[in-house]
Amino acid sequence: MRKISLILGVFLLSIVACQRIEMSNPSETSMPLNKRACGSNEYLQQQLQADPALASRMANIEQFTRDYIANNPQSRLLASGIIEIPVVVNVVYKTTAQNISQAQIQSQIDALNNDYAALNADYSLTPSLFQGVASGDCGIRFVLDQVVRKSTTKTSFGTNDAVKKSSGGGVAPTSPTTKLNIWVCNLSSGLLGYAQFPGGSSATDGVVIDDNAFGTTGTAAAPFNKGRTATHEVGHWLNLRHIWGDATCGSDLVGDTPLHNTANYGCPTYPHLSTCTGTPVEMTMNYMDYTDDACMYMFSAGQKARMLSLFAVGGARNSFAQP
Repeated sequence: MRKISLILGVFLLSIVACQRIEMSNPSETSMPLNKRACGSNEYLQQQLQADPALASRMANIEQFTRDYIANNPQSRLLASGIIEIPVVVNVVYKTTAQNISQAQIQSQIDALNNDYAALNADYSLTPSLFQGVASGDCGIRFVLDQVVRKSTTKTSFGTNDAVKKSSGGGVAPTSPTTKLNIWVCNLSSGLLGYAQFPGGSSATDGVVIDDNAFGTTGTAAAPFNKGRTATHEVGHWLNLRHIWGDATCGSDLVGDTPLHNTANYGCPTYPHLSTCTGTPVEMTMNYMDYTDDACMYMFSAGQKARMLSLFAVGGARNSFAQP
């Protein structure tokens, strides 16, 4: 089991962009989805250049998180109150297909609620080795607040946040300090989505998802058609790192997840052994790995504690816990 280490380089991972690898260039229309991957550096550099104080703010959030978990051992259990997060879904479309249906939007909200409450049917597949550290109900619920639809002339969007600005062909967030904004659009270069960690500007706060990886119906395409791209990206919005710590045998700042060599893809055969210290069995079914939607189905208790710390008094997302 890894120990939490506050490494400045990890603090600087303020934005994560998830990417699919394809054999040809992405087009305006649907493309086959193959392999989850990550290309965070471009967006990270943009954010750091735009906001030099970001690294310091994230370091403070990390210290608060560690102190909260140390002083609230029961936070690993279900919190007494449920945090309800209003969700604004911003649909930015050029084609009719990209203007996804209300049913597809609701399917994603349902998937988020099932995954974060451990009500997903595949949660029961959690191996016995990890059942003792599985999160159970995280105590977080998502409620669809409103849907904003915006027709655009742009063929696709990247990680420069144009989709979050009317001047860029997108739409600005709605009440981002009290509502989770999710933008659904056609992303370029095979991107599945990207998310902003706590500490960034409220003007760009939220999650962006490609319509082909959003929800469980409509334009959602296998192997990313169970809504887990949003589960993964919202995990980043809730301050969770990739389970391999974005480095070989790196730290995700969670104490109960095993060391991973690197990202896992597809559907690895269990048990998948790491070559890191102690050769632990990797938690390939964790939502913060890069496996296919059908093969990720759990958070750990440590990840749950990390997420819940955000809503405590003084936490980076405490505004969402206010009446």
